[in-house]
Order: sequence, then structure tokens, then C-alpha cells
Amino acid sequence: MANTAIHLDTCFLIRALVPGTEQDRRLRQWLREGQPLCMTSIAWTEFLCGPLKPEELVLAEQIVTVRIDYSEQDARRAAEFFNATGRRRGTLADCMIAASARERGAALVTMNVQDFQCFESFGLKLA
Repeated sequence: MANTAIHLDTCFLIRALVPGTEQDRRLRQWLREGQPLCMTSIAWTEFLCGPLKPEELVLAEQIVTVRIDYSEQDARRAAEFFNATGRRRGTLADCMIAASARERGAALVTMNVQDFQCFESFGLKLA
């Protein structure tokens, strides 16, 4: 997956900050490999809503140095995803996160794979 940016979903980052978890191991491997990591501003906002310890925020800011602003094209793609997948209540943020990764050709890593699989047919890559 080298050279392809990986967008971190909120739930993945939360678990990756717990030492010894599978997510921690994957994140450390990507960091060792110099893998580009980023997060959408949407997912970053979810993360900041916590609960969050000050030291977790400091660590997350060191790991996720690139936070992607949400664009007009992202909004259009998210609306397409939302409308095409049944306009389900509670899925808009997932549509927005998926759209942002998809528009940049990035892979999305999440613990909630089942919530994002429906976007793969639209070109979303899951890591």
C-alpha cells in the first residue's frame, strides 16, 4: 500500500492509541514504512469530541499531521453515496468520510468495515 495515503477513521485512531492493540501495531508499521497518513476534518472532529485525555490529543496530533479540509466535491460525492445507499439515518458522517477518501484516491482504514463496504462499489478503497 506504499505511496497511497491512508485515511484514518475515528474508531481506528481511538483504538490505535491503545498500546498493544492490533490497530496500534498496524499504525506503528505504517509509521515505520513512512506511509502517508491523514484524516478528514470530519473524522478529526469526531475524534476531538472524545472523551479524550490531553496526552491522547498530543499523541494524535503528532501522528495525524495532515487533516484534509472538506470540499465542495466531497459534499457532492457524499450526497451521491447517501442517496445511493438508502438515505439511512445516522450514516451521513460515514458518507462524508468515505467521500473524502474516495475523492483523493486514498484507502480508508476503519474498525467499522461493515459501515463502509457499501461504498466500495463507488470506488472507495478499504485498507
